[in-house]
Amino acid sequence: MMREFHVPPDSAAERIDRWLVDVTGESRATIQKYCRAGQVTVNDVPVKANYRPVRGDIVRLPEPAVRETVLRAEAIPLEIVYEDEDMLVINKPRGMVVHPAAGHDDGTLVHALLAHTGGCLADAGDPLRPGIVHRLDRDTSGLLAAAKSERGYESLSAQVRAHSMERIYFALVHGEPEADRGTIRLPLGRDPRNRLRRAVVSQGGRDAVTHFTVAERLGKFALVRCRLETGRTHQIRVHMAAIGHPVVQDPLYGRRKDAFPLAGQALHAARLTLRRPADGSEIICEAPLPADFLQCLAAICKENSHVEK
Repeated sequence: MMREFHVPPDSAAERIDRWLVDVTGESRATIQKYCRAGQVTVNDVPVKANYRPVRGDIVRLPEPAVRETVLRAEAIPLEIVYEDEDMLVINKPRGMVVHPAAGHDDGTLVHALLAHTGGCLADAGDPLRPGIVHRLDRDTSGLLAAAKSERGYESLSAQVRAHSMERIYFALVHGEPEADRGTIRLPLGRDPRNRLRRAVVSQGGRDAVTHFTVAERLGKFALVRCRLETGRTHQIRVHMAAIGHPVVQDPLYGRRKDAFPLAGQALHAARLTLRRPADGSEIICEAPLPADFLQCLAAICKENSHVEK
């Protein structure tokens, strides 16, 4: 079986091994191994790792090898923001994968949670995702809730379904939105040209709603506060790109020309409001912008000060 990807019009000219790392999530070493074996083709012609794909290229490579993953606790440091007998809230660092997936058999948040809780995570129906009720992308930092007990899982899952779990994000985006606030209502589905991407679709998509407020105008950029009404995969990233303000440093939906000190998109889950499973009391958790995000803001402010002079 082969995977197929179409090179989008706005893709910057870079080596195909680096481009495939972004779109597949696999390691560069694995992609280069495929190239050496002649298993990466562009328009049905095998290419080397240094080939630079261009608009319209059709790239194919093998499906990742299926390996049985056995979950083991790993003593990975975690920043626990809140914890009780039923649940906990973690401030996830950028770069950490939430649960095992292709190319990520260890070092995930689930592995760390197993160690922290002594294996006490709720059965979420998927043996590789115990306790997980919602997710953050690997390179999105911030707050995420997980369930330790069955009561915790049922309560948190119900809050997610009812959209009563309030999730607030900060995104650094290209350009300044004309309005100070707005609501984006655009249905999302899988991108037919790239299965790892989501896209605004006219048919077969799921309703997706993002409310945004401009927190700070920064000339060529803006700091935007986003509140999710729904929680679709890549929702903020796709929605902001759809209105012409892609998230800075976003490898899938951004302009791919940024040079900020940030490994991944400038998106942070800053506030999480939910109900305690045991008694329904409200819990409000907050996580400040991480250092690398603040460095981006500082770099923009410094550049703006030079321009003003």
